[in-house]
Amino acid sequence: MQIHDLKPKNKLKKKKRIGRGGKRGTYSGKGMKGQKSRAGANMPPIIREALKRYPKLRGYQFSPFKKVSVVNISILDKVFDDGAKITPKALKEKGLAQKSKNREIKVLGNGETKKKFFVSDLIVSRVARETIEGAGGKIGRTVKHKAQSTKKPQSTNKKEDAKNKQTKGGKSEKKSKSKTTNPKQAKNSNSKKTKS
Repeated sequence: MQIHDLKPKNKLKKKKRIGRGGKRGTYSGKGMKGQKSRAGANMPPIIREALKRYPKLRGYQFSPFKKVSVVNISILDKVFDDGAKITPKALKEKGLAQKSKNREIKVLGNGETKKKFFVSDLIVSRVARETIEGAGGKIGRTVKHKAQSTKKPQSTNKKEDAKNKQTKGGKSEKKSKSKTTNPKQAKNSNSKKTKS
C-alpha cells in the first residue's frame, strides 16, 4: 500500500459559495452598495480606538493595593527547623513570598508551633506574636505596614480638646442668652399678656 492509495474516511464538505444564487442571493448578506458591501471591507469597532488611548497596566495580575504577602505560622512550622532565623530573604528563598522589592510580608497567627523561631524585619500580627513568644521564640525588629502609617494620628493633648469643647459650648450659650435677654421681645410678650 502506498500514499496515493490512501483515501479519507469522511467525505470533504464543499465550501459554501455566496453570491451565486441560492439563499444568500446576489448581495451575499452584505446589503446593497456602500463601504461595507465591498470586498475586503474590515471596519474596526469605534470602541477599539478609545481603548487604545488608555494607559496600559503592568500585566493583568498587577494591582497596586496587593502589596502584602501573607505567611501563616502553620507553614513556618512545616518549612523551617527549630531555632531558625526567619527574615524576608529566607522566606523568598523557600518560595513562601514573592521576590519583589515593594511587597511587604506579614506573619499571621493561623496554626500552632513548638519551635523557637527568631523573626525579624517582618510585619507580625498580635496573635502570631503571642504564639511565637509562647513557644520560646523571639521577635526582633518589626516593620510597620504602610497603610497604618498613612492614617492621621489622634491628638493626645487632652487640655486642647477640652478648650475646644468649651469654646464651642460657650458660643451656643451666648446665643441662647441673647435670645432670652432681648428687651424688645420681653416688652412685646408682656403687652400681649396684658391685652389677653
